[in-house]
Amino acid sequence: MGYNRIQDYGLIGDSHSAALVGTDGSIDWCCFPRFDSPSVFAAILDDKKGGYFQITPTGDHRVRQEYVQNTNVLSTTFQTDGGEATLIDFMPLTEGSRPGQCPHEIHRMLKCNRGTLSVECRFQPCLDYGRAETLVTAAHNGAVASGNGHSMTLSSTVPLVVGQGKASASFVMQEGDEYSFIVSYGCARPPSVKALHSSDKLERTIRYWESLAEEINFQGLWEKEVVRSFLVLHLLVYAPTGAIIAAPTTSLPEDIGGVRNWDYRYSWLRDTAFTLDVLSRLGDMREAAQFMTWLIDQIKSTPGRTQILYGIDPQSDLDEVTLQHLEGYMGSPPVRIGNKAADQIQMDVFGEVITSISTYHRYGGYISNDLWDLVYEYAQVVCENWTRPDHGIWEVRGPLQHFVYSKVMCWVALDNAIRMARELERSAPIEHWQETADTIKEEVLDKGWSERRQSFVQRYGSDTLDASNLLIAFVGFLPPDDHRIQGTIKATTEELAQGCFVRRYKTEETQDGLTGDEGAFTMLTFWLIGALLFSGQVRKALELFQDFLKRANHLGLFSEMMNPATGDFLGNFPQAFSHIGLIHAARNLSQAIRQDSSLSDLLTSRKDEPL
Repeated sequence: MGYNRIQDYGLIGDSHSAALVGTDGSIDWCCFPRFDSPSVFAAILDDKKGGYFQITPTGDHRVRQEYVQNTNVLSTTFQTDGGEATLIDFMPLTEGSRPGQCPHEIHRMLKCNRGTLSVECRFQPCLDYGRAETLVTAAHNGAVASGNGHSMTLSSTVPLVVGQGKASASFVMQEGDEYSFIVSYGCARPPSVKALHSSDKLERTIRYWESLAEEINFQGLWEKEVVRSFLVLHLLVYAPTGAIIAAPTTSLPEDIGGVRNWDYRYSWLRDTAFTLDVLSRLGDMREAAQFMTWLIDQIKSTPGRTQILYGIDPQSDLDEVTLQHLEGYMGSPPVRIGNKAADQIQMDVFGEVITSISTYHRYGGYISNDLWDLVYEYAQVVCENWTRPDHGIWEVRGPLQHFVYSKVMCWVALDNAIRMARELERSAPIEHWQETADTIKEEVLDKGWSERRQSFVQRYGSDTLDASNLLIAFVGFLPPDDHRIQGTIKATTEELAQGCFVRRYKTEETQDGLTGDEGAFTMLTFWLIGALLFSGQVRKALELFQDFLKRANHLGLFSEMMNPATGDFLGNFPQAFSHIGLIHAARNLSQAIRQDSSLSDLLTSRKDEPL
């Protein structure tokens, strides 16, 4: 088959699992029944051994792929010289259904809009990451795939030819013809297409996503992009527990041919805290409250020890394993499942979690005794441990270091905890917390600032720059017009940025325990925009934002990283961090433009999104 570009995919999901659908009509990644389950299609990690499910016209054709407005239902339209057909892909959801109610299905509905065209269907799953042979057999109504204790069926309105580990069909469509293909996980026999009620499920799924989009509280520019990012974040929520995964994929490389390949199908406290923060700001308090329950449950499940990442439920296996039989995306091994970063020390997460709880409270969320106890406990942990070196926000696999970002976020944790204690009139050792916060700040200003570089640096005892320090501009650590904030933005822009792309750090200057290079980190572009905005450089922030929005794929999705030279996506896709950054930037820029009408001359024409 060959490999698609990462940006040539869209994502569908049912808040239990998700699937990548290419512009070539191929589903090349899907895990059932959960995000962290073994894959059933993984051609994106090995185009020969991974498995796929493709529906596409034969011969030359043109493609237009888009989401049904305000939904996560994907529409792919194929045009040939002789006709046009539209493929609708979705995973069923029902408005108001309980979290456990999920059929674990993929519905693919193909309709010929005009003319005549020839179509091919190829169904070749490789269950359990392709670790064992998948047997595909013919059955009434379709085909059955089984292997390594897993099974799923394909129901089809088109007769299938079954053999050699796959089911296929070639057929001609004329205007008005409609055919359906439905994957059902966990079934031993394929139900009839009629019994699976695709049209009804499509209507209910559309209503589900539309209802969710209507709840968003956003008044400003770039509404289309914000709603899309909001819907992406909801594709990454595991409904039964409220866990929010970092991304639905594993091992998509940060550099083609490199080894920086990780499994992101788990819930990082940091990523989830940022997600929770932005959901609270958008008025999605229901999802925020569900995450708070999940968070408390996770902390209670590991008494005396805070992990920086958790599985989506207690049954998740985080042990890191390399799948040697898969070649990796475009020949970029290793393919990893599990993530041993769960055992790392990352002191910044306490700041991010307490900040997200503070934001939740500010926007009307109820702070229960359990939530306050968590804030109190984390503040105490920071007081007792902030002097420790750690692995930092970037999860380096090199030696422990005193990372400046981690120290600043320890200060942020105490600053927010103090504010909450006063607002909630809770009993707390505020004086001790304040003294510790002052000590942290004093040390960071002494050891984390480089006079030579005129910038905050990555770690104590080094002059290496790190773009994570852009966040210092908007957490209240220093006034935004302070020369140290301005200097850090300037140095980061000059040394780590390339146009609108921003790298985390220079890999040759950082002992991260890995070889090779990496792309630019998508979220950091939005952090740079935020830093520019908060430091008074609004015009520059707006120009950068509008430029970077053009780098999204055809559906408005962003990956973890990009290649600055080509704009190609890198890393896991789509990533929550990236879309969180977009939402924050759009909100803050919209507010700034309202306050300064002179900036309107820079705005790209957007007739559908008035101020």
